[in-house]
Amino acid sequence: MGRIMPFSDSTSPYLGFNFLIEFENAVVGGFSEISGLQVEIEIEEIKEGGVNDHVHKVPKGAKYQNIVLKRGITDSDVLWRWHQDVIRGKFKRKNILIILLDLEGNEKWRWSISGAYPMKWIGPELKAEKAAVAFESIELVHNGFEKV
Repeated sequence: MGRIMPFSDSTSPYLGFNFLIEFENAVVGGFSEISGLQVEIEIEEIKEGGVNDHVHKVPKGAKYQNIVLKRGITDSDVLWRWHQDVIRGKFKRKNILIILLDLEGNEKWRWSISGAYPMKWIGPELKAEKAAVAFESIELVHNGFEKV
């Protein structure tokens, strides 16, 4: 029988619950969920005269999903104020870092989201019959992201 080797440290997947968010060089903690780290290459189809067995598909550009940040509401209203500023016409884009940590708290991946601003804020669902955390979420549009 062959010997089964465990994953090495470099091939073991990281767990998705240990992360930080950084706005303007300050760590903003307490987020429970991040979604939207997604990029898709848009494709343009080009038909070539006399070629009937296929269509050329060439990359047209990158399309980024909006980033959604979700956290329990606290005394910190930085997300609320940022969204309200956009409503009032004080349009300010910010660069955001999403940092994935390993179990020991060491940084493993870092995504830099450029030129973000809030387009949607969602408040908590308040229900008297549930003793649940009151969550807020904010949806951000941006100019793209990269791994740094």
